Amino acid sequence: MASSEIQKTRVINELRGFIKKLLQDPKILEQSLDITRRQLGEPGEGDVMARIANEISDTTSVHIPEDPQEHSEADRLFLELLKEVVKEEQALY
Repeated sequence: MASSEIQKTRVINELRGFIKKLLQDPKILEQSLDITRRQLGEPGEGDVMARIANEISDTTSVHIPEDPQEHSEADRLFLELLKEVVKEEQALY
């Protein structure tokens, strides 16, 4: 199996596990969106995505590494999707 295929398989498996976790505890998604809304609205030092990841890890059963350099492709995808959804919500108002 080629390296890129192994990487894709790993990301897909990680996303499957994450989606399963969301289905088992739907509150995770709403909590994550609330955290993203709040963090995007707060001025502050540091990387907003790291702050979002840290708060999600602290308040839900989802674990995202504290160091953004350690975020997996699936972590980054989840965080970017949260940000995109919140930005789209804000554009509606």
